[in-house]
Amino acid sequence: MALSRDGSASLFAASAGSTLRLAGYLLLAVALMMLDHHDDWLPRVRSATALAVEPAWRLAGAPARWLGDIRENLAAQSSLRSENRKLRDALLLANVRIARMQALVRQNDQLKRLLDAADSLRMQGQLARVIDIDLDPYRRRLVLNRGARQGVQVGQAVVDAHGVMGQVIEVLPNTAVVLLVTDPSSALPVIDARSGVRAVAYGSGSGDLLNLPDLPINADIKVGDSLLTSGLGGRFPAGFPAATIVTIMADRSGNYLRAAARPAARLDRSDQVLLLRDLAEPMGPPAPVIDAGPPSSLIGPAPAGVDNTSTPQATRNGARR
Repeated sequence: MALSRDGSASLFAASAGSTLRLAGYLLLAVALMMLDHHDDWLPRVRSATALAVEPAWRLAGAPARWLGDIRENLAAQSSLRSENRKLRDALLLANVRIARMQALVRQNDQLKRLLDAADSLRMQGQLARVIDIDLDPYRRRLVLNRGARQGVQVGQAVVDAHGVMGQVIEVLPNTAVVLLVTDPSSALPVIDARSGVRAVAYGSGSGDLLNLPDLPINADIKVGDSLLTSGLGGRFPAGFPAATIVTIMADRSGNYLRAAARPAARLDRSDQVLLLRDLAEPMGPPAPVIDAGPPSSLIGPAPAGVDNTSTPQATRNGARR
């Protein structure tokens, strides 16, 4: 029982001490509130205390701020990377569109030149597109996207906006094969636009040159002269640009000249060509007129007022009757 009374007494004493402390705190709080209300010294104390503890407060909050800044930076970098990727894709698409538009402009310009060339020479033509090219040293040929179903025929001349390219040698239902002027088996009749000298330009098979062999030693040709198609042979229309003389030299015998010319057409770059429908007609003298009937010595003199030139025709008519 003694122990129980001692425990109760100590518990009561502790409770009384707590009550006294609480009352003291309350009195202190009330006093501070009254002083703060009636005097301005307490705000100065608070300000000084805040300045004193501000470094500690900033240091305590620094990790949280750093983590927040890191998260914001990572999010900003991710957003910037995504935006940069989208901008690169948009730029690539824009560049592709610009390149396509430039190609269309060039193609449109080529088509306009082709049509203008055909109109200026009053020739009918059919546009075609190059779909394949064979520039082997021994074969210089093109394949076009037009064939027999589109009315293409063997022998049609093919030109681009700059000059003669070649001639159709094979026609399939939907495609046509063109023998280029630089093919070793090609022979193009040409004429010097300045001097009128005629020649035949053969395909060299190597590079982009035409050979003009066996020219007279005194032929009036010069480097830089323009060669046009002459129309001889009826294979190519006359007057189209064919080539430009680039070199002239004597052959080994010294009796003839050899010239090399660069084709006017862009054989390896043109993708739009014109198939000419009007082929050149062979040039030559008119056919002789054969006069049938008896010789004039057997007819005798014509009566006055009658022309002897009409007698053979009358004689033939009488013979038929």
